Amino acid sequence: MKTEIYGHFHPDERQFVDRAWDWVTAAGQYHESKLTDFLDPRQGHILHSLVNRHPDVIVRLEGGHEDAERCRALIAPDYRELDGEDMEMKVLAITSGEQKFLALEHGDYMGAILGLGIKRSKIGDIHVLADGCHVVVTADIADYLTMNLHGVHKVNVSTEILPLSSLRSSETKLEMMDLTVASLRLDGIAADVTRLSRSKILAPIKSGRVRVNWKVEEDPSTALKEGDVVSLQGFGRFKVLEVGGLTKKGRYRVQVGKFV
Repeated sequence: MKTEIYGHFHPDERQFVDRAWDWVTAAGQYHESKLTDFLDPRQGHILHSLVNRHPDVIVRLEGGHEDAERCRALIAPDYRELDGEDMEMKVLAITSGEQKFLALEHGDYMGAILGLGIKRSKIGDIHVLADGCHVVVTADIADYLTMNLHGVHKVNVSTEILPLSSLRSSETKLEMMDLTVASLRLDGIAADVTRLSRSKILAPIKSGRVRVNWKVEEDPSTALKEGDVVSLQGFGRFKVLEVGGLTKKGRYRVQVGKFV
C-alpha cells in the first residue's frame, strides 16, 4: 500500500509517509491512538491524505489557535470522540525587564530553545508580542524549559508556564515587495526577493533547500501562484500575495510579502 502512494509525494517525504501510515494502520487495525509531536502544514496534509485512505480512522489537528501553522495530530479509531481530548500542549511565556528584549525576533527565541537540546518537533508556533513572547510547546518539555531557559540572544529572561487557554497569538508581519517579473517561475521571483542573481538562486533550489507550501521543490521553472508560501533555507520565507496584470512590456506585476 505504501509503495502505491509514494508517487504522490517527494522522495524526501517517504520517511514521514512510512511513519504516518504506521500510525494510521495501528489506529485502524489495532485500535491504537497516537498523539504526534508538532507537524508542519505539509506533514499535516500528508497525514490527512493517508487518513482519508482508511475508512476506520480519524484525525484531529490542533496548534493552540485557529490559524496555527504547526499542529499536533491525534490519530485514532473512528469511534473515538476527539474534540475533548487533551492535546498535551502548554504555553511558555517569556518576559524580561531589559530594554534590548523588545528587539528580539522569532529566530532569536527559536535559537535559544533549540540551543537547550530541544527538538524542533517539540515546538509549535512562536508568537512574538509587544511585551514578550508566547511559545506553544509539548507539555512534556515545559518544566525543562522553565528550569533551563534563562537567556535569549544575550538578554536575561524569565519564563512561566501557562495553560493553552492563555495563549496570546501575534499577527504575521510581512515586508511588502512589489515586483515586475518576466514570468512566474520560482527561480525568477525568488531571485528578486532574495536579491540574488538567477544563477545563484539555482543552487539552493536544485539541492533541495527550497520548499513551496512546505513541499521540497527542485524545479526552478515551477510556476508560483497567489497564496504560495516559499521558504529558502538561509534566506527566510515569502508569500505570493497578488499576481496582477501585465505591464506594457509584457512583464507580470507581482506583490509578495517577506516574513520578518
